[in-house]
Amino acid sequence: MSAPELGPELEYSEIADEQLNDLEATDVSLYNAVLAACELIGRNPSLAQSMSAAVQTDSGIVFRFPVPDRYPHKVFWSSVGPRIEAVFPYK
Repeated sequence: MSAPELGPELEYSEIADEQLNDLEATDVSLYNAVLAACELIGRNPSLAQSMSAAVQTDSGIVFRFPVPDRYPHKVFWSSVGPRIEAVFPYK
């Protein structure tokens, strides 16, 4: 199953797609919380950016958005697109 289409502009990396598939198979509650975070990023990237930390990578800046009520899980995303890059626990 592929990551759901949450908006015409929201894209997913192959890594994020695989991580979401794993979450869906193992923890539906966390999967739904992550999808809600992704939906917010897709609907309002400016708001999501204001709620995110910025991380400098070799590929440029990636934002780290906390999944509400699911510490330490984060959604890593880039503003180009916007695009969901990865989802995993990060302290």
